[in-house]
Amino acid sequence: MSKSESFSDKNLPVPTPAQQRIIERMAAQRERLRARRARREQFLAMRKAEGGLGADAPLPLRVAVFAKQHPAALAALAGLALVLGPKRLVAWAGVVLPLLTRLR
Repeated sequence: MSKSESFSDKNLPVPTPAQQRIIERMAAQRERLRARRARREQFLAMRKAEGGLGADAPLPLRVAVFAKQHPAALAALAGLALVLGPKRLVAWAGVVLPLLTRLR
């Protein structure tokens, strides 16, 4: 018995119109999911090829991307913040934040 004979459509019952509509909806949904997956893969490939964010990206977004790419640096900054304490952090923030705003 060949593969085509064992899985022939002759043994399957004919679907009712309601069942056929459901089958068609399922097929349409599968196609939408395939197309969505293809678009996402294409987007990720384009983003990977670009090499990250542009210089015109907002600062919070650039900081978030940097944090994702360099978790060790983020951990070091957090450790430094714990060592310095809140009083020194506020004092340094008063010095650094005006400099950052001038750079923008």
